[in-house]
Amino acid sequence: MSYTVGTYLAERLAQIGLKHHFAVAGDYNLVLLDQLLMNKECEQVYCCNELNCGFSAEGYARANGAGAAVVTFSVGALSALNAIGGAYAENLPVILISAAPNSNDHGSGHILHHTIGTTDYSYQLQIAEKLTCAAVSITSAEDAPEKIDHAIRTALREKKPAYIEIACNVSAEPCAAPGPISAVVDAPASNKATLDAAVKAVADFIEKHEKPAILVGSRLRAAGAEEAAVKLADALGCVVATMAAAKSFFPEDHPSYVGTYWGSASTPGVNEIFNWTDSIIALAPIFNDYSTEGWTAWPQGPNVAVLDKNITKLHGYAFDNIHLKELLEALAEYFKNKPKKDSTLVQYKRVHTERTVETTGKGDDVLTRADIQQTLQSLVTPETTIVGETGDSWFNVMRTRLPRGARVELEMQWGHIGWSVPAAFGYAVGAPERRTILMVGDGSFQLTAQEVAQMIRRKLPVIIFLINNAGYTIEVEIHDGPYNNIKNWDYAGIISAFNAEDGKGKGLRAKTAGELADAVKVALENKEGPTLIECVIPRDDCTSELISWGRHVATANGRPPAK
Repeated sequence: MSYTVGTYLAERLAQIGLKHHFAVAGDYNLVLLDQLLMNKECEQVYCCNELNCGFSAEGYARANGAGAAVVTFSVGALSALNAIGGAYAENLPVILISAAPNSNDHGSGHILHHTIGTTDYSYQLQIAEKLTCAAVSITSAEDAPEKIDHAIRTALREKKPAYIEIACNVSAEPCAAPGPISAVVDAPASNKATLDAAVKAVADFIEKHEKPAILVGSRLRAAGAEEAAVKLADALGCVVATMAAAKSFFPEDHPSYVGTYWGSASTPGVNEIFNWTDSIIALAPIFNDYSTEGWTAWPQGPNVAVLDKNITKLHGYAFDNIHLKELLEALAEYFKNKPKKDSTLVQYKRVHTERTVETTGKGDDVLTRADIQQTLQSLVTPETTIVGETGDSWFNVMRTRLPRGARVELEMQWGHIGWSVPAAFGYAVGAPERRTILMVGDGSFQLTAQEVAQMIRRKLPVIIFLINNAGYTIEVEIHDGPYNNIKNWDYAGIISAFNAEDGKGKGLRAKTAGELADAVKVALENKEGPTLIECVIPRDDCTSELISWGRHVATANGRPPAK
């Protein structure tokens, strides 16, 4: 068959496993959207705006391994690039595809609409270069296959977003047919000599310590090393904790798993055992001010080995050009028949106490955060994915025990409030067989609420717990002021407006424990659309972890200038 630039791109998207791509129409991209529609293996999914489009593709990438968003030039792409920055921070290969002005207008001196009013149209590419691992501009059909393949190949290899800009008059131009997809998706193996040296150095590090612990970080998924981490844990027998953003990246029913390491916000007993250990093997961590609780829980020094996606660093050594998966598998093989390094697990079992069971209500008792937490716990199955918004939702999710197979999705590096609504939409499109549960606060919801309408449009049975506590609670705990107050909405009532004449979404409000229980029954029965449960609780009803974490982050933010 013959190919155009647009159908070539569509074929490549389908070949890398995308069954959907997300889009917002604009005059520069209309022909491109037509070309993409010709490929029936990759359905076009529409979003309410370009920011949501980018976040939807990011959520889809979490479910499906990669995602794509198609927008128009400048007024669309500059909005979507916010979400692409998030995909970069969160290590997700999202392909942002932007239409561009006619190729004849480049260098012509023409001033075009949807631009900043200058005759130089390269500014968008320049911005994209800062937020992606590969950014290309296509103004001729002849160059399109090479540039498209380069962008997609780099995104898949680096697990970072890429940017493809296509002049509007080039989308339907004929071009060469795509070659074998293996040339795009096959990654080079680790350098064997470097891998062998890294295995020896890390094995020596582990052997010289008596009390090692494994800390699982959020880049583990991007490294494709989740199963390999389990093999290493099996071989060593030491305690394993996940960083907050990596919750669910290690099975919580594993005998070595002890919970979340997050300073004073850790699972009970975890901070204590990590203070007791004599060495930490950190697997693909991101140590930032949020994940280290304002730098108060930052493992570093000669007793910490950091085994990251493509580079391994430990005292006196640094190895790159190796894959973490291969390193962990080799270490597991090395230690599998050696005596277990289980001192930390033995000690943890001696001192561990279960978290105090929170008091919950029933019937007409006023609804509390603990009631919502207990309800969330009751809904989690191996086929559940919880999407947790920035805020106290993080800490409620941390308290949730996950059966094997359950997943948690957080955006803790980028931390864009409102991310979760379109991300949950994109995730549900990419994994319709799973139960998607969204935990979001009222303030965050107001930023991106429109994408619930797209859940209704596609009849996605997402369960939304919307916590109405009258403001930005996470900001309140960091630094309070009148700017943390928001205009209240009739959140449950919004669903009726989104439904219009044909939608099957449900909007419910719960002010008591009994009303929440009844609302959940409705949600479980509604298979034809999302169910939003507006949970009205007092403003100061939040987890103790949020209070402690917020205090530490505020202290870090407030450090005086260095003298």
